[in-house]
Amino acid sequence: MSDKKNISAGVNLFPTPAVMVSSSDSNGNKNILAIAWTGVLSSKPPMVGVGITEERYSYRLINDTREFVINIPTVEQLTALDYCGVVSGKDIDKFSECNLTPEMAASLQWAPLIEECPVNLECKVKEVLNLGSHDYFVAEVVNTRACEEWLTEAGKLRPPAEELMCYVRGKYHQLGKLIAEHGFSR
Repeated sequence: MSDKKNISAGVNLFPTPAVMVSSSDSNGNKNILAIAWTGVLSSKPPMVGVGITEERYSYRLINDTREFVINIPTVEQLTALDYCGVVSGKDIDKFSECNLTPEMAASLQWAPLIEECPVNLECKVKEVLNLGSHDYFVAEVVNTRACEEWLTEAGKLRPPAEELMCYVRGKYHQLGKLIAEHGFSR
């Protein structure tokens, strides 16, 4: 490694997942928000979190019903993902504009999932943390839906890496090359 230099103390963690978060308020107003600020918090119980600024339309929807769905898109859905991150749902129906189908989640009352996404994590908010520029919605994953093509014969989720993408400092990257499996070093 070459010499390292100190740079500004920013959020320099990458890559991050590129996902679509769907939500609805109790009046049925639904939206899709593209974000990369999401992460795994616990496996037992299964907990995730999403960081959203109060100015975002989805913030109000999620705050109202305390539920959302993390939808994992494929590289084929990149245009819809990007569009949902740069256009406000206050003014348009992103489901219609992106030809995406809202479907009732199995374990939620309000938030729809995106039928076209191969994996949907249905989440119920447990806590909201004000962390500065973003509030972090800590949620329990109460149900996961996955397309059969992404499941092993034993029913385990095994997504094809070449269909996944991540976000790195303003750019989308396609995954694809398997370099090892967990535990290979033993």
